[in-house]
Amino acid sequence: MNISPRFRSVAVAVIAAAGVSFASAAHADSGTIRFAVYKAAFFVGGSGGEGTLTFHGRRYPISIGGISGGLAFGASKTYFSGTVRHIRRARDVTGVYGAVGGGGAVGRGAQMIVMTNDKGAQLELTGRQVGLQVNADISGMSITVK
Repeated sequence: MNISPRFRSVAVAVIAAAGVSFASAAHADSGTIRFAVYKAAFFVGGSGGEGTLTFHGRRYPISIGGISGGLAFGASKTYFSGTVRHIRRARDVTGVYGAVGGGGAVGRGAQMIVMTNDKGAQLELTGRQVGLQVNADISGMSITVK
């Protein structure tokens, strides 16, 4: 069977491009994250907290900060835990994560959220909330790996 040199060149280029794409996706990894966030709001709210990122068996301290605006009032503390996906190094978790949502808790409540930062790191979190908090807002959260 005689394959033209042009076809062979195109085939090699396509296979090489697919290999590079697959290799970069294969190098992305995941870790676990746990943190507590204190939140207080009266239409405009603020939040802060700290926790730990575990990546490749090593623990990294993290700090949390955030703001929210919309229909929100109350005060609460939420304990989050979950998975961080699509990271190559611990610093990829650093960034701003945004969410639009709503919810509430009187006493105890549960939350689940998925957020992504500008580096492609994706947080899949579940949370346990304590306090009085009602919200229908747009919020942002900043995570910094120390």
